[in-house]
Amino acid sequence: MASAHSDLLPLKILVTGGLGAGKTTLVGAVSEIRPLRTEQPSTGAGPDGEGPGGAGEGRTTTLVMDFGRVTLRSGLSLHLFGTPGQDRGAFLWEELSRGALGAVVLTDTRRLQDCFPAVDHLERRGVPFVVAVNCFPGARSHGADDVAAALDLDRGTPVVLCDARDRDSGKEVLVRLVEHAARVHAARFLGPVP
Repeated sequence: MASAHSDLLPLKILVTGGLGAGKTTLVGAVSEIRPLRTEQPSTGAGPDGEGPGGAGEGRTTTLVMDFGRVTLRSGLSLHLFGTPGQDRGAFLWEELSRGALGAVVLTDTRRLQDCFPAVDHLERRGVPFVVAVNCFPGARSHGADDVAAALDLDRGTPVVLCDARDRDSGKEVLVRLVEHAARVHAARFLGPVP
């Protein structure tokens, strides 16, 4: 007997960004299956000395990857691959980005510079991406235009404000990514799409 999901077309999505930005949290919030996590207790301190996420958050760190799944409609699903945020995990980005429809670069504006390596990698590989600003409680708020300017993003790269803990917020990020990736891929094959 075939699996209920054997006829699904899986679309590969990366969830990447800096250490403690909320990648594991986002994958867990939106996944319809129990996510695969490869975490260990964190040894690095964040900006306030309490862990990579600061303010008592992010007491673990991803070693290899996180994995989750979201079914968009019958026959179509997103397979989410969360990358490690530490520099030592950057070699995995190359393998995980192969065949990806697109990526979410999750960022914490308290440490915006931590997402530069992910943005650079995705731009070099030509992987469409959106920047999702995880609005941590107590963090200074920045608008999407300010974040886009600070990251020197290409015109048209979406910046979305989100709460990685909230399922609906996370799904909105994924919808924006799929729409953006569809436009980018269509333009590559068909020419510019209005």
